[in-house]
Amino acid sequence: MDADVLVVGAGPVGLFLAAELRLGGIRPLVVERLAQPSAERKARGIGVLATEALTRRGLGPRLAAAHEEGMRDSARDHGSSLGHFANIHKLLPDEDRPRTHIWQPELERLLAEHAVGVPVRRAHRVTAIESDVDGVTAIVETPQGEQRITAAYLVGCDGGRGKVRSLAGFGFPGTPPLLRTLAGQVRFEGPVPPAGRYPDGSFLHGGSMAGVTELARDGEPDGPVAPAELAAAIRRVTGEDATVTEVRDSRRFADQARQADDYRRGRVLLAGDAAHVHSPSGGQGLNLGLLDAANLGWKLAAVVRGEMPDALLDSYFRERGPVGAAVLRNTRAQSALLAPGPHVDALREIVSELMDLPQANRYFSDLLSGVAERYEFPYPAEEPVGLHSPEKSLVDDDGRVTRLSDHTRTGRGVLILDPENRDLAALAKKRVEVVPVTNTGSFLLRPDGVIAWAGGEAELKVALDAWFG
Repeated sequence: MDADVLVVGAGPVGLFLAAELRLGGIRPLVVERLAQPSAERKARGIGVLATEALTRRGLGPRLAAAHEEGMRDSARDHGSSLGHFANIHKLLPDEDRPRTHIWQPELERLLAEHAVGVPVRRAHRVTAIESDVDGVTAIVETPQGEQRITAAYLVGCDGGRGKVRSLAGFGFPGTPPLLRTLAGQVRFEGPVPPAGRYPDGSFLHGGSMAGVTELARDGEPDGPVAPAELAAAIRRVTGEDATVTEVRDSRRFADQARQADDYRRGRVLLAGDAAHVHSPSGGQGLNLGLLDAANLGWKLAAVVRGEMPDALLDSYFRERGPVGAAVLRNTRAQSALLAPGPHVDALREIVSELMDLPQANRYFSDLLSGVAERYEFPYPAEEPVGLHSPEKSLVDDDGRVTRLSDHTRTGRGVLILDPENRDLAALAKKRVEVVPVTNTGSFLLRPDGVIAWAGGEAELKVALDAWFG
């Protein structure tokens, strides 16, 4: 075979998945339809869980440097560092588990460096997929002509408009667009209509950013937003003229919400926007996709190595499917709150008042970050089992202090043992790294940062067998 796993798509999700597979000791190959990396600023940040996932692989310092620059951009472009739900900017940042402000092109460069050694073939477009019990063959158009690439598994990370999902026969049910938005870094000449909600939509501008949201229109074009197009949209919504002289880093998007009916068809799997599309409200797309890759990568590597049965891959959709559905739910709710009309105006006022309550503010923040989403495991367990562990300090018997992420860079599971549970180390049988500590309770961490055990000896044996063979 040409590769153990063929990854279709060299965006952030595909690159991170490929790096995870390589870390797991198998041979990934990435193909990408674009001849060069995209410079389009589609997204401007990753969430708490994605930040922690990349930090576990040693990318923390580079993320921190990018974040500082991203925060300056955010303050300049938007005039506020507060998070928002449906453009109600009141969400307080979580100082203990921060998200990272980083433009998508910069994130792709960072992940490309992280995935060094993984072959990436550009200007390669998958046109057909043949799959059987032994493997997958992709028919690929390349500058040199048609090629056949074989692999044990294929993962579509080719975005919401990618071909892998349809070629492999996945269903993609959901809801059509309610709203469409045109936005970018805009330069005006002369008077600008007041920002706010209008009977036919919303017009926002602050710092250098401006955008118009209105009811979805048929025949949405592709490509950059032209100044005249944005000016026409401002006129439709506000009823006033605005002279737009320049639109940089423009983006256009609708809020259709769809999710694949499964993330696996035999030897073909989906991750990222290939598996789910939704409104970008709340900036959840990259976080969701990178966590798909984190969940799938170590499982797929273990199956390819022959250390775990193929059935382990069924846990991928069982765990990530509900998380994707939850994002579709909250983005649909945000779209409902962004729709024009006096009834929605009244509802927004009430939601805004609720967000002034500390408990409600935290609820909306957790909703967007996903930190409260808990996986259901095939064995009985209570919290914190099933939750993603935050970064934390660990103190060993000699008083030396390390970070949890110092022990996760190899991509193996980690068994943290306090003094009362040191005798449980024998159960690990070299399947995971054992880290003795004195300052925290015992727990088992999967390679994707999810807590798999925090109980007694019998429960640990079950957890180790379930995830590490």
